Amino acid sequence: MSGKFPITLRGAEMLRQELQRLKSVERPAVIAAIAEARSHGDLSENAEYDAAKERQGFLEGRIKEIEGKLGNAQIIDPASLDADGRVVFGSTVEIEDMDSGDTVTYQIVGDDEADIKAAKISLNSPVARALIGKFSGDVAEVQTPGGKREYEILDVKYV
Repeated sequence: MSGKFPITLRGAEMLRQELQRLKSVERPAVIAAIAEARSHGDLSENAEYDAAKERQGFLEGRIKEIEGKLGNAQIIDPASLDADGRVVFGSTVEIEDMDSGDTVTYQIVGDDEADIKAAKISLNSPVARALIGKFSGDVAEVQTPGGKREYEILDVKYV
């Protein structure tokens, strides 16, 4: 992965917490499981040992992945943004579906933070890509599997 990728302050904190848990809780547990499986003798037919080694490989891979992400992260505090009302990464946007009249509010975040149940959409999603760079009062067109949708931007906040 080259270049910096954006992540919100909250997203970076979640990654740091996961990294801390992996290193201080999960890693010692898997090392203990490997030691326990080793104590049972013959490793060639020891399913517990194989499972523990596989878990260790996954764990170390995830630790490296998180450390790499944090090392390449451009951490953005949405509250400190000054984008003059423009929709940017980290902003919270209230939009109205111009067909149904439904309104929804989304925060635009990185892929790792995206969680539609928490109203956080990925910067790379079609809706976010259509909203980026626009202002309150603008209309964004989004190509969805069900056809073209139009959303009016009602409000842009940096929280």
